[in-house]
Amino acid sequence: MPQVGQPPGRPLVGVGLAALAVLSFAVSDVLTKHLAERHPVPVVMALRYALSLALLLVVLAPGMGAALWRVTRLGPVVLRGLILAVASLTMGHALRLMPVGETVAIIYLAPFAVLLLSAPVLGERVDRVAWLGAAAGFAGVLMILRPGGGLDPLGVVFALMNAGCAVAYSLMTRVLSRTETTLALLFHVTLTGSVVFGALAVPFLPQVALTGADLMAGLALGVAATLGHFLFTAAYREAPPSLLGPVTYLHLVWAAGLGWLVFAHVPDALTVAGMAVVVVAGAATAWHAHRGRAVPPE
Repeated sequence: MPQVGQPPGRPLVGVGLAALAVLSFAVSDVLTKHLAERHPVPVVMALRYALSLALLLVVLAPGMGAALWRVTRLGPVVLRGLILAVASLTMGHALRLMPVGETVAIIYLAPFAVLLLSAPVLGERVDRVAWLGAAAGFAGVLMILRPGGGLDPLGVVFALMNAGCAVAYSLMTRVLSRTETTLALLFHVTLTGSVVFGALAVPFLPQVALTGADLMAGLALGVAATLGHFLFTAAYREAPPSLLGPVTYLHLVWAAGLGWLVFAHVPDALTVAGMAVVVVAGAATAWHAHRGRAVPPE
């Protein structure tokens, strides 16, 4: 996130970087599903976080030193990292049981929930258009979750748990970004995830035999997840968050497309319609928010 008062740079560059960021996250989702179908989720996540932490230390620590991890509110920062660890665990289990596109679509309930909770929790104004967009997004998710849709019920529960974690994580990020740097927040969630999943993976290690292909997939997972965060950091330097909001919904498009290419999963017509409703509602709501902030009050 940009620092308070930082002017936007090159908006089109920011949009392009954000689009690549969500593509990286979609690749991360596909790799997570690939590995979680073969190995225990805690082991997969331990591999992902350990490699991400190694990348941060190798690439950034030599130049930044203590600035990479220095924070002013350590307790809330660690709590945010724990919330993301739970989110990663539930995401891994959801992807193990369900197609990538549908899983990501359900998780995109979170931005609508954050929008609606911004008023009572953060004191931000939520107008009528935002409420209508949230209602439309919820309706789109219900189209995906409908009875007879063929989704694994336990997978749905994990995806909904992940959406709940994402709400808490996003609200904490908004609060902590006022005093902490983006890279310090990224470092601490990566360190927290490495510690948590390192401990959770220990009981599974005797029964896990990672092949060379698994290790390569794990390395790619760590790179994709870390690259996504880096690209978003760069995007926020170039464009305001309100402009980048609509672009994040490309994540769902990338996820559905990669799910089709890699796992040959083709959603039915009603599920595709639900995904489209989520994308349109979310992007339109975010664009409305951007226009409202871009036009000065009379």
